[in-house]
Amino acid sequence: MAANSTELIDIYDRNRKPTGETVPRKGTFLKEGQYMLYVLALIQDREGQFLITQRSMDKKWAAGWWEVTGGGVAAGETSAQAVTREVREEVGLDVSGENLTPIYSYENVDLKRGDNYFVDIYHFRMDFTLADVKLQKSEAIGVRLATLDQIALLDVEGHFLHYQRIIQALNAEYTRYEAEGEELARVFGHTSGGMDDDDFDDADED
Repeated sequence: MAANSTELIDIYDRNRKPTGETVPRKGTFLKEGQYMLYVLALIQDREGQFLITQRSMDKKWAAGWWEVTGGGVAAGETSAQAVTREVREEVGLDVSGENLTPIYSYENVDLKRGDNYFVDIYHFRMDFTLADVKLQKSEAIGVRLATLDQIALLDVEGHFLHYQRIIQALNAEYTRYEAEGEELARVFGHTSGGMDDDDFDDADED
């Protein structure tokens, strides 16, 4: 979502239930037991490549780095509504008719910084090309389709956000589908990688 000093978020408890408290996203210090919610969207084309965007150079944190689409859940939104909005705003694609069930969720607690949050990761497999993408220019300066091996290289070079969490999500999805006996070769070309934390920190700061 584009920078907005008046953007409001809902506060959740440790069980992910809304507390009824609504606060500004920017500058809010979350106490123990208080969380906000983020979403990430893995968008994959028919050839198995993932849509990634390059953060604008005026971002205060990770300027110029590559990432997948995502952002904070606004006050009053569900996770599914937020990921639909973020994808539409940032890359101009419509995922409203896709499976809006997260493939993976995780929790981050940073009491020292007041940076506590949950993240839902979605995986969309869609029929699209780069010509269909409408980039939100206030948020990103570049877009490309990349294999997981190419994304892994960007991570090794120190220019990609949330790689380890993405791998965790795909591993979890792979394991679940494998147990159900589904064919995954077209989806999972690479699921290796360490499981170190790669949290949002100030990823949405300008």
